[in-house]
Amino acid sequence: MTDQKIEGAQDTVAMAAAEETAVQTSEHDRERILVIKLSALGDVVLAMGPFAAIRAAHPDAHITVLTTRPYVELIKASGFFDSIAIDRRPKLSQPREVLALRRFLRNGHFDRVYDLQTSDRSGFYYKLFWPGPKPEWSGIARGCSHPHTNPDRDNMHSIDRTADQLADAGITEVPAPFISGPDIELDRFGIRSPFVLICPGGAPHRPAKRWPAERFGLLAKKLADYRLTPVLIGTDKEGDVLNKIDQMCPKARNLMGRTGFLDIASLAARSVLAIGNDTGPMHIAAAAGAPSIVLFSRESDPKLSAPRGIGENAVSIVRESDLRQLTVNRVMDEVCRRLDLTD
Repeated sequence: MTDQKIEGAQDTVAMAAAEETAVQTSEHDRERILVIKLSALGDVVLAMGPFAAIRAAHPDAHITVLTTRPYVELIKASGFFDSIAIDRRPKLSQPREVLALRRFLRNGHFDRVYDLQTSDRSGFYYKLFWPGPKPEWSGIARGCSHPHTNPDRDNMHSIDRTADQLADAGITEVPAPFISGPDIELDRFGIRSPFVLICPGGAPHRPAKRWPAERFGLLAKKLADYRLTPVLIGTDKEGDVLNKIDQMCPKARNLMGRTGFLDIASLAARSVLAIGNDTGPMHIAAAAGAPSIVLFSRESDPKLSAPRGIGENAVSIVRESDLRQLTVNRVMDEVCRRLDLTD
């Protein structure tokens, strides 16, 4: 596999031009594959297994992934792709960028496309090949060569749905998602082992998916009583939640704004446990190998979107219709069970 290059660092016009140049290289005769996976974080993490399966099925191909900017470093670190193209998701009201995206798709000379986004947007990308020849296409775009027609697809977990889609395209072995972060020194973050990774944030527009900060604070205090260091991760936008927990539990280590996706993977791999809401970082933690406890409300269904780790019992689900009704003792009972703690 060749060294990766990041295509389209500025915009879709640059992306199209760079890819057009790449096609004129000596690699022109290699099979050319495009994988589409645009968002969101949890879905990108769950796609790591399918990414590996596609690479294994096309070991000598030049494989490009089309994604969005936030996930470039995470996908680059996977090592499955020869090049990465950034999609700025142009609107129809932006004809210049739509045409640039069309040039990228048509001039890429792709033999096959695996649409793992399977959205209306990515289905529209299939239409952008008109009126010229279309590549083989795995997805749900009307008229594509390898359609995923399972009538139950919308009721399947993301991993199972994608595995079923790939099976229809001839790829039958799909591993569990796995993410490996770089080696890090815990001293860099001022962390003392053993520690528990806590992800108390989540999408700001879906507050019902968040367990109250005060409950996380009480949980952190209980963990500290067992000589476990609570390590808090999240962005600056989650500062109110993280600072509240930090105030309630002085022994916690607050890493607000200091952890990128790969840092989270590295920390998760060193932790004894990860606990958090149904949010993207918990997908990273599970895929990095941390035993995980994920809190779900009625706002999302774990049967469709729960993090998946390595091993049958890698992830525990604690669900309460309204997370405001979920008690600290119930979560702590699951912690004690997972870590074999006794009073």
